[in-house]
Amino acid sequence: MADVTSVAQTYDNAGSSIAGGVLGVNFEQIVNTQGLSGRLLVCTIVKDAGDATEAELVSVLKALGNAGGDGTGTDTGGPDAFTVAAVSDFDGTDPVYVVLQGTGTPATAPVAGFTVAVVATLGLAV
Repeated sequence: MADVTSVAQTYDNAGSSIAGGVLGVNFEQIVNTQGLSGRLLVCTIVKDAGDATEAELVSVLKALGNAGGDGTGTDTGGPDAFTVAAVSDFDGTDPVYVVLQGTGTPATAPVAGFTVAVVATLGLAV
């Protein structure tokens, strides 16, 4: 990536003229609310037997987005809903990695024949 720390910006994103702010003031700034914020879970999705089809994977991802719990992370009333933020390449073989965004507890068996396991938790403690 090019070093832009001394490049002057003359227009903002709205197209308005600005007083030549230097881009370097934003270079490598890390804040807690940057990008995907909150709590992210890196999970694996594994089919219990055989290779998965794309349709089966889609059904697992949809199930992970359905709420059944109360959002407290205690799994009361069922698993909590998550937003699917990213999915690894899929070729039918295990495991498929998925990044979920949410605060509760994901379903460990959202669809019969599949197991979801959390392998890493990223982000801020909530």
